[in-house]
Amino acid sequence: MRLIKQDIIERDGSGSWHAYNLIAVGDTLRASAVRKVTTESSTGSTNSKRIHTTISILTTSLSFDPQVSQLHVSGRVVEENTFVPMGSYHTLDLELQRNFTLTKKDGWDSVALDMIRESIRVDKEGVVPAVVMQEGLANICLITEYQTVLKQRVEVAIPKKRSGRAGDHDKGLDKFFATVLETLLRHVDITQPRPLLLASPGFVAAGFQKYIISEATRTGNKALLGNKSNFLVVHSSSGHLHSLTEIMKSPAVLAKLKDTKYARESQYMDDFSAMLRKDDGRAWYGPSEVERAAEKGGLGPGGVLLINNSLFRAQEVGVRKRWVGLVDRVKGGGGEVRILSSDHESGKRLENLSGVAAILTFPLEDLDESGEEDGAGDGDGETAMVI
Repeated sequence: MRLIKQDIIERDGSGSWHAYNLIAVGDTLRASAVRKVTTESSTGSTNSKRIHTTISILTTSLSFDPQVSQLHVSGRVVEENTFVPMGSYHTLDLELQRNFTLTKKDGWDSVALDMIRESIRVDKEGVVPAVVMQEGLANICLITEYQTVLKQRVEVAIPKKRSGRAGDHDKGLDKFFATVLETLLRHVDITQPRPLLLASPGFVAAGFQKYIISEATRTGNKALLGNKSNFLVVHSSSGHLHSLTEIMKSPAVLAKLKDTKYARESQYMDDFSAMLRKDDGRAWYGPSEVERAAEKGGLGPGGVLLINNSLFRAQEVGVRKRWVGLVDRVKGGGGEVRILSSDHESGKRLENLSGVAAILTFPLEDLDESGEEDGAGDGDGETAMVI
């Protein structure tokens, strides 16, 4: 299979996040790279230069940097190259406008192919910007379909309020707001018709909202003024990024984001938790329990499989095939499958429940009784994809 796609890594980092989930240890990755090459002349003098070449590696590890939306893939060189010896180790950096070829020796399963289709879908759900702040501190982030990306942390010293010197505090607060707004505009287009979440303890977020509107009025920014109805001020316990979890549970925020993937997944986890408390046999979690539920037809039309995307990153082929098989079985029976991101609050909640859970079409009892688990088969076929 061959697919060519430009601009794989977008401004919000979603493209690189798709690639991170797609590339696994043991895959062969081919991409352009820059290497430093040192040559020695007959007189013994040396000369170093940087050259562009194409390298193929057998992947051994991956790391994703969400702040710069860059994916680093390390591995052993497996193809003859004039500048890089076979067997040496190299790290390929996948970034904007850089194509790559990915080969999976065990073939492309249904989950990987769905990920490819999702990554090139034109009508992607909107990215929601948020500023979590307190006096002197602001975290500017983007809530995407698959993760929360911290774009910039802003810190500005603000003089404390003292008797007779309130003006110094107000000037410091204005300087802070100006820095946050300048940074926000550099990273996010807040004129787009989408929510902008402003969260803080006290009245800091409300003050920042007022400052944005005041600056837009002063500069005649009609596009920004036209979007002010989408600015949403909510309370948070602090200006630190971890407060985003409580912010996303706010009824006002959920109402604004009701059509986003993030909100839908949070609702699924809330529904699952409510059913689990009722203990009516329709909510189960755990690998064996959910697999038995699928075997008994409990995940047919109306049933929902909730599964964490981290399970598909297992290095053992058999483990991944086990979960791909479960996904295929549920989809084939008419059930719904939701693959939750481990970088979102809903995915973390699911991870604490073994990473797999199910809302059943009808009640089933005694699924937690011990029994034999199905083994996972081996893959076959080798397929290459160019992205």
